[in-house]
Amino acid sequence: MTLGMFNKDEVISQEKKNWGIVKLNRPKALNALNLNMVRMLFAGLKQWETLPEIKGVIIKGDGRAFCAGGDIKELLGAVENSSALIKDFFREEYMLNRQIHLYPKFYIACLDGIVMGGGAGLSIHGAYRIVTERTVFAMPETGIGFFPDVGASYFLSRLPGETGMFLGLTGTRIGAGDMVYLGLGTHYVPSEKIGELENALLNCELHGSVCQEVEPIINEFAEKPPDADLVRYRDVIDRCFGKNSLEGIIKALADENNPWASKVLEELRKKSPTGLKVTFRLIRKGKDLDFDSSLKLEYRLSQRMVRHKDYYEGVYAIVVDKTHTPMWEPNSLEKVSDDFIESFFEPLPDGDLNFI
Repeated sequence: MTLGMFNKDEVISQEKKNWGIVKLNRPKALNALNLNMVRMLFAGLKQWETLPEIKGVIIKGDGRAFCAGGDIKELLGAVENSSALIKDFFREEYMLNRQIHLYPKFYIACLDGIVMGGGAGLSIHGAYRIVTERTVFAMPETGIGFFPDVGASYFLSRLPGETGMFLGLTGTRIGAGDMVYLGLGTHYVPSEKIGELENALLNCELHGSVCQEVEPIINEFAEKPPDADLVRYRDVIDRCFGKNSLEGIIKALADENNPWASKVLEELRKKSPTGLKVTFRLIRKGKDLDFDSSLKLEYRLSQRMVRHKDYYEGVYAIVVDKTHTPMWEPNSLEKVSDDFIESFFEPLPDGDLNFI
């Protein structure tokens, strides 16, 4: 039986035995998440939560991506037209992230492809994240004048050492080995075996403890992941990205005087200065926030950052025109004052996000 709310091309769902299966179905757009998809996912998960015969959910993406993030072109149009979509999309997306974080049934994300931004929000908060040799993960938001959201302030701030700060500021792409090393991925399964794993899960008889019955099946297909690239740079990452200011990080990277640090520094200098400073403060604060507080703070930032010139400039330069030469304003860290950054974190005049 297919859930009524899912009878649309962008999200396909099925119920098979004890499982709800979701496929994101915008392959040409790399399964970029729009408000319609958010609403279908939320409604479907909510309905499955009430059905005792459904013991777990498997979510996957069609094509070469799981989900490459939010549909930023759609959001850009909303900014240009002062649309209510700006509020609706982020509020409902974050509610979906919270729903997944609290979901009482087994939740398995098959990350067989690109996972960025909003795709992380659909997967990292679930119980199991299956990665493959095709998996590419990144939180690239500072490159478009934004910040890592969808609960990233919570999960990035809890990664080993300063790796979360490194990933959040730089937008560095990592593969399966690094994801398992950092705990972002729970199991490595070769792409060619994902279909077999899904069939094995669908054919298992689920009784009392789903975890006890399902985890051995996943382990049966799991293999040793590729070596983690970040291991080689952990000392440098922790040393440089552990500073108490963004300027301190920049100086530390410059003082390293090695090719890898120089390349990282070069990448940072391409990012939005405002996006970098907001992200630095957010991830530092995230260590002391619970999940709900993280989303509430991110919602404040989302409503202000999408209206800042850098978001418009970044999306056009990187995504629309593809010139890759955004004109940031302010155009240097020195011109971004602490008071200016503080203004992004203030309560919203028309009310903060609530979960009632």
